[in-house]
Formats: sequence, C-alpha cells, structure tokens
Amino acid sequence: MAHRIAVAGATGQVGREIIKTLAEREFPVSSIAALASGRSVGGSLSFGDRDVKVEAVERHDWAATDLLFLAPGTVGPVTLARKAAAAGCAVVDASGFANPDAPVVVPEVNPGALGSDPRIVASPASGAILMAMALHPLQALGGLVRVSATSLQPVSGAGREAMDELFSQTRGVFVNDPAVPEQFPKPIAFNLIPQVGAFGEDGRTDEEEAIAEDAGRLLGGVPVAATCVRVPVFIGHCLTIQAAFDRPVDEAEAREAIRGAPGLTLLDRRDDGGYVTPLDTVGEDPVFVSRIRPDATVPNGLALWCAGDNLRKGGALNAVQIAEELLRRGALRG
Repeated sequence: MAHRIAVAGATGQVGREIIKTLAEREFPVSSIAALASGRSVGGSLSFGDRDVKVEAVERHDWAATDLLFLAPGTVGPVTLARKAAAAGCAVVDASGFANPDAPVVVPEVNPGALGSDPRIVASPASGAILMAMALHPLQALGGLVRVSATSLQPVSGAGREAMDELFSQTRGVFVNDPAVPEQFPKPIAFNLIPQVGAFGEDGRTDEEEAIAEDAGRLLGGVPVAATCVRVPVFIGHCLTIQAAFDRPVDEAEAREAIRGAPGLTLLDRRDDGGYVTPLDTVGEDPVFVSRIRPDATVPNGLALWCAGDNLRKGGALNAVQIAEELLRRGALRG
C-alpha cells in the first residue's frame, strides 16, 4: 500500500535529502508534498524522475496525509507535529525540537521504543545517532558507566547559508578579504568554534544538551557529557568518544562486535591513513568506527573515533528508516 507523504522544511539540506532518500529506498509513496514557508514556496524539488512543487506548509491538509517528516529549519515544529498527529498523521520529527514525550529512535539501536502505535517519533541529534550506533554493540560486552565525547560538527548542520559562508571566507583568505561572520559567532574558515547552538544557564549549549540527552536515552540512561565544536568542513560529522564500562572490554572483542553490527563499518588499521575522515563519509550510509584503543585514565576505559555523513545517517536516512519501521508495524494509515 502506498502512502501520502509530506516533508516540512523540504528546501533545507536534510529536507532535500529526505526526499532523495525516500526515492532511493523506494518507499511506497502515492503522493509527496514538499512543504516550506516564505520565499521557498513556489519552487520545485526532484523526487525520483518527477518534479514536486514546493507548497506553503500553513495551508497543508493534514487529514489527507499519512506521514509527515519534520526537517531542521521547519517553522514551529512542535505545534506542527501536534496538529498533524491530532489529524491522524504519523510524524517523524528530525527537526531537533521534538515533543519531550516522543520516543527517540535509532532503528538499529532501540526499535522497541516505538511502542505499539506512536503518533510522533523523534529522530535524534546527529551526534547522538553516531554515538549510539558506535557504542550500542559494545554494551553487550560491558555495561556502560559513562561516556565523554567531543563532537566535531560540519557547517552543513547549520544549513546552506553556513556552507556558503565557509566557502566565501575560505576564498577570501587568499585575496585578503576580511572574514565577516554572519552565520557563526566567529570566522569559520581555518578556524574552530567551540559553540554549536545557544548557551544555557549551566554553560552547555543546546546542541550539547541534545546530544547528551538523546544519546543517554538511546543507551539506556547512561550519563553522557559532550563538547560540540563547529569545524571548517562542509559535510561529515565526527566524534571522539571515551567510554567507561563496568568490566574490562577487550579491544579484539570490541572490533568484532562493531564489525558485525548493522549500519556500522570498521576501518581501524594502525598505520598511516588506516582510519576514516569526514571526507570519506560523504554520500555514505554507514557510521564508520576507527581508532579503537584503551583509555587508561578510567577503569575499563575504551577510546574510539566515529564518523558519518550528517545529512545521511545523521539526518535523512535515520528518519526514513524510522518511517520504514512504522510501515513494517502497520502504524501508517492509508
């Protein structure tokens, strides 16, 4: 049975990727609505071999929609999700502003969190997806006690304008143009910015809070600390992870567990270039794991490096996989 699909925030980076991924994975679609607001309305996007006109999200009929994807950049996502759900539409929220009662799901990690008939499901922050994917298979070897991570986040996570700013500032360095930050607090070209999102009262940014909370829920309540850094990379999200377990975790066993886990690719050779970089992940679906080694600063500690395309598994692909799981469970009307 084919379904009536809507994508809000369709003209953003992740919104476009959701539409592309639905076509690539041959999700059963009878109709698809690309929804946006403001100047984006009236344009068109490609869905497979056909063009889809961008419509105003404010005028969409939710009663005539079976499944809504909320992409980053959607205006008023919480209100929109509740309105669509009240009309009987299933909602996969990848906007980062999910209803706090919604299950947070990575299908390879916790598909059971979907329950019997959820109306709103949250696809978590990109850093939380990558972290949970890398650590989930290790939980069978030793119970996680705590996780500390540095999340190195590309500019595409902040949208097309942020990518344009990195490009223009990089080019400007070579012609001696001043780097005037507009999308970020400081120049991003040839620089690192230890702030992703706004600061809260406790000193964490909202992105750090989102990664810690989402990853903690995905990993069964383990405490997670994250520092988020914006890096001068277009696409490709990376994390350094230090994990502590309640018993020793052998490196060889860890590699085997990761090698056999769905959605993961192990690239871990102890020679020059025997690891993944952000550039290697562009356009790829798996989460890559490298640099597995002991962390002697804590009992039963293990350190690793993981990376993935933030627009694919870190964004659109996870949302579409949630929809596929809802489809398997018969949770979509149609």
